[in-house]
Amino acid sequence: MSWDRFQEYYLSVEDLGFALDVSRVDFTDDFLKEMTPKIEKAMANMDALEKGAIANPDEGRMVGHYWLRDASLAPDKETAEDITSTLARIHALAKKVHSGEIKGASGPFKNLLCVGIGGSALGPQFVAQALGNPGADPMKVYFFDNTDPDGFDIVLRQLEGKLGETLAVVTTKSGGTPETRNGMVEATKAWEAAGLKFADHAVAVTGTGSKMDKHAIEEGWIERFPMWDWVGGRTSELGPVGLVPAALMGIDIDGMLEGAKAMDAVTRNKDFKKNPAALLSLCWYFLTGGKGAKDMVILPYKERLALFSKYLQQLVMESLGKELDLDGKVVHQGIAVYGNKGSTDQHAYVQQLRDGVPNFYATFIEVLKGRDGDSPAVEDDFTANDFLQGFLLGTRDALYEKGRNSITITVQSVTPQVVGMLIALYERAVGFYGDLVNINAYHQPGVEAGKKAAAGTLAIRKSILDTLTGSKGTPMTAPAIAEALGQADKTEIIFKICENLAANPQKGVSRTAGATIAENTYQA
Repeated sequence: MSWDRFQEYYLSVEDLGFALDVSRVDFTDDFLKEMTPKIEKAMANMDALEKGAIANPDEGRMVGHYWLRDASLAPDKETAEDITSTLARIHALAKKVHSGEIKGASGPFKNLLCVGIGGSALGPQFVAQALGNPGADPMKVYFFDNTDPDGFDIVLRQLEGKLGETLAVVTTKSGGTPETRNGMVEATKAWEAAGLKFADHAVAVTGTGSKMDKHAIEEGWIERFPMWDWVGGRTSELGPVGLVPAALMGIDIDGMLEGAKAMDAVTRNKDFKKNPAALLSLCWYFLTGGKGAKDMVILPYKERLALFSKYLQQLVMESLGKELDLDGKVVHQGIAVYGNKGSTDQHAYVQQLRDGVPNFYATFIEVLKGRDGDSPAVEDDFTANDFLQGFLLGTRDALYEKGRNSITITVQSVTPQVVGMLIALYERAVGFYGDLVNINAYHQPGVEAGKKAAAGTLAIRKSILDTLTGSKGTPMTAPAIAEALGQADKTEIIFKICENLAANPQKGVSRTAGATIAENTYQA
């Protein structure tokens, strides 16, 4: 790597304590010239989006997560006031909970149970790890982020005897998301089993007028916060979805918003060489051929940022993973995202990154500050943080000398402002990239298709149980059940459901193994 190229493509934003180094991405000046009209168009479209343009034509709605950190950008006074008043109510709730003015059946709230899925869990989990201080925070946080009953039990065992001092935040836009609804039902039953009223320990973050909103009103929950239809789940961390749990944990949510607002200002720069989000999107385009040909590997060299790659999986993959472009052409776009943390990576998959299939590009995230206070020397005069940076720089060079390109993001420390900056940076980069490849980055038809397919299998499950019950104890094979249901094309699914039913005794279905899986029998 030449010093001249490094200087040319090292973007330092001194006021933010932020730097982006794309010098190890082997694009040429000709590439940048060729892409200039496209990125300028993307930036113009982003300006229109921030002003309230319909950015999601499938649903006819605006996309306004940028307004969350600067309500003055909202397209009308009512929306701006709603954002501002909601933030004030979040602060008020946190203050009342921390002071004990709002408390549970057993006294002041000491624990926080967040019930959500996807963007309603990944963002809060990332922020909790990045900015939380276990043992010092006013509340200890737990998550229901799946519909796995064993997962519910793991969390509830940790909260045994503590539910009277645990506040639950249930987050779902519609109130009908199965995983979140199931988590709420399981939580409600747990509180009831402890002789407590769940409503006295619950807060809702949901769409106004949704099933969840109506339920919370009827049951008399402590508080309700909105999920606006102009904020998608994967871009909701800096709205009530993320700010409610963060504020309750004692995290500086104003700092997060300030950081995001500051990064938004920088990423509006029309000179794309001085715009980190524009540079990121252009690098993604170059590295993937604009077709997702390579994976995005996120390598944060900081424990607090270990969940950043998991958070980015949803933000990037749900936004960019699309079958059709805006013209209706089949394109199968997307960028796969995975990652771990440094220096764990040195002992995990860096071997393949350096010597294996070159189907990726790396993004290193460097945090300069090691810890608050001094660090002891661990070898000679070197501290653990000296080693951490050494591993990052060494790994980056080891990859580049083998032709593996990488991007490096450098920040001073992990603070609320920095976390807000990182979220805002990637939100805008994803938006720019979606425009560069002519897709709608703001809808998720594949997710909806999966939900519909899941609902269909539940209907089959009920039919299987009805059929087995109606057989009055006569054993039936999966093919026989499929024939009885007139769904021979679903025999595989019927077999899988029968195996699941038999593994859970409460369903009342027994299984007898046959010589082949087609001869396994089931009876109720």
